[in-house]
Amino acid sequence: MPNTNRWGIAAAGFLMQMALGAVYAWSVFRIPLARQFHWSIEEVTFTFTVSIFVLGVACFFGGLWLNRKGPRVVALTGGFLYGLGVFLACFSANKLWWLYLSYGVIGGIGVGFAYIVPIAVLVKWFPDRWGLITGIAVGGFGAGALVTAPVATRLIQTVGVLQTFAYLGVVYLVISMATGYFMQNPPDGWKPVGWVPSVTQTTQRAAHDFTLGGALKTWQWWALWLLLFLNTSAGISIISQESPMFQELGRASVIVAAGMVGIASIGNALGRIFWASVSDAVTRRWTFVTMFVVQVGLFWVLPSITSATVLTLLSFIILMCYGGGFGTMPAFAADYFGSKNVGPIYGLMLTAWGFASAFGPLLIAHMRQSSGSYTSGLHVIACIMAVSMILPILISPPKSIKAVDTGWRPGVSAANLK
Repeated sequence: MPNTNRWGIAAAGFLMQMALGAVYAWSVFRIPLARQFHWSIEEVTFTFTVSIFVLGVACFFGGLWLNRKGPRVVALTGGFLYGLGVFLACFSANKLWWLYLSYGVIGGIGVGFAYIVPIAVLVKWFPDRWGLITGIAVGGFGAGALVTAPVATRLIQTVGVLQTFAYLGVVYLVISMATGYFMQNPPDGWKPVGWVPSVTQTTQRAAHDFTLGGALKTWQWWALWLLLFLNTSAGISIISQESPMFQELGRASVIVAAGMVGIASIGNALGRIFWASVSDAVTRRWTFVTMFVVQVGLFWVLPSITSATVLTLLSFIILMCYGGGFGTMPAFAADYFGSKNVGPIYGLMLTAWGFASAFGPLLIAHMRQSSGSYTSGLHVIACIMAVSMILPILISPPKSIKAVDTGWRPGVSAANLK
C-alpha cells in the first residue's frame, strides 16, 4: 500500500475517536437528570464511573480480539454497542439501574472495544512517529466533548434529556461504524519508504516484541499502569464535575458552563498531541514528571478562582495534562514492550482508566456532597499529584530491551549484531 494511505486511516481513527469521546460530555447531563428524577449527585455521577470502568476492562478484551480477528470487526462491533447503549438510555425514566446498564455497561463495552483499535493499528503504520501518532490516535477522543457538550445542552433544552440520548445514540452508531470500517493493519514487514530509526529511537525501544505474559512479569508494566491511574484520576475528577463546578465557582449559567466544558475539552484533545510530541524529544518519563508538577499548582489554586475565563483556562491546562497521559502512554508501552502486541498489552493497562474513573469522580463527588464545596477535594488531588512525581523519576526500561549497540534496529536481535 502507498505510504499516503496511512494518513487516511489516521484521519478515520481520529473521527471515530471523536464520536467515542462524546462520553466526556457526561457532566452536561448531571443536573438535568438529577432535577428531573430527583437523583443525587453521586448517583448520577456513578453512571459515568460505570461507563469508564467498563470501558477500561473492555479495552483489554478488544485488544486480545483484534490480535485474533483483525481490527475492523472489533471496531464495527464496538461502534454498534456504543451507539446502542446511548440510545437505550432514553428508556431510563425513574430507572437508575437501566441508565447504569445501558449508558454505563453496554455503551462502555462499545467504547472500550473501539477505543483500542486506532491505537493498535496506527503504531504499526507509523513506526517513525510513535509519540505523535498515538497522540493523534487518541486526540479525537479528547475533542469529542467539544462538539457534544453544546449540542447535547441545546437538545436537552429542546426535546428533553431522555430524547437527547436517543438522537445522540443514532449519530454515534453511524459515525463510529462508518469510520471503523477503515481500520486495517499494514502488510507484514511494512515500513515507511526510506525510514531509518534515529539513535534516540533505537535506545528507547524494545529489541523484541513482548507477549502480554512477558510484559506482566516486568515491574515496569505495573509502574506504567500506576502512572496512568494517577494521572487519569486527577483529570477525570474535573471532567465528571465540569459543568456544575463552573456554575458554582464561576457563577456561570447552564449555557455558558456548557461552552466552558467544550473549550476545556479542546485542552484534552490538544494535550494528547502536544505532550505525546514532546515525549518524542524529552522521553516519556520526563513528560509525566512535568505534567504532574503543573497539576500540583493548578489543582491547589483552582477552588479560589471565581472568574469564568480563568476557570476555563486552568481547566484547559489540567485537561491538557490529562489528555497528555493518554497520548503518551501508548508510545511508552510500545517503547518498552514492542508494537506487535501493543493491543492486549496497552489494552490491559487501560484498566487503570477504569479504576481511576471509580476513584477520581467518586472522591470529588463525595467530598463536594459532604463539605458543601469543591475546595477540599481539589486540594487532596493536588497532594496526590505531588506524591506522584516520584514514580516517573524512578522508572527505567526493562534491562532485556536496552539496545546493546547504536546500530541496533527494531526487529534485529542483539545476537545478529555480533
